[in-house]
Amino acid sequence: MRGKGRVTIQFGCCYNYAMDKSGNPPIPDLLKVIIRRLIRWHVRPLTCVPDSCIVNVYEEGDCIPPHIDNHDFVRPFCTVSFLSEYNIFFGSNLKVVDSSEFSEPIAIPLPVGSVLVLNGNGADIAKHCVPAVPTKRISIPFRRMDELKRPIGYTPEPDLQGIEPLSYDAERQKGLSSPRSYSAQRPKGISSPKSERHVKRQPFRRGEARGFTEGNEQSERRSSTQPQRGSSYKRRFAVNQSR
Repeated sequence: MRGKGRVTIQFGCCYNYAMDKSGNPPIPDLLKVIIRRLIRWHVRPLTCVPDSCIVNVYEEGDCIPPHIDNHDFVRPFCTVSFLSEYNIFFGSNLKVVDSSEFSEPIAIPLPVGSVLVLNGNGADIAKHCVPAVPTKRISIPFRRMDELKRPIGYTPEPDLQGIEPLSYDAERQKGLSSPRSYSAQRPKGISSPKSERHVKRQPFRRGEARGFTEGNEQSERRSSTQPQRGSSYKRRFAVNQSR
């Protein structure tokens, strides 16, 4: 259906702008994959598994006016963005400047693939809107209907029950075993084999790569066989010379 400057396709728990009493089709498997990841990756809390989503399709010039999402949906809720980056505006007193153009107290860019989570004042007090988009884009809000506001006879999606978030310990161990994480946690002064090969191909300049030249190796061997002499030794040596 077309309305409010965009085309919407609604799935899951019935909340229909067109007041369609026949309800919505079930959430597609592809969108269920996104829902599971939102829960497993701690983007959404386990107590707020989405049961409703809307695919908003914006063509060039389409917009959505300032609004606050209906409180029949529990907080937090989130929106995933696709196809193109765009700005979403926030403000408690957003005003319409022109057709599909609005005042801009706060503009937040939403890159492709980003997830915007709304909660607290950002969801309940500040309005948000999307001005006329310069190119085609898609956004998908994932929300959960308040159980007291669900239609009579609604049955939750069985394959969206019992989702287990990843434990932080498991994520930490996985990060330690990844090559990128290993490189990031390598002790200071120790480079990766690739960078070591790169250093060996470069000529040394004075004052750089200390400890790799022959002279420095000799000085290190000498210093390693002699006892450490600190500042107290220097002071005693200066006093004995003065005598």
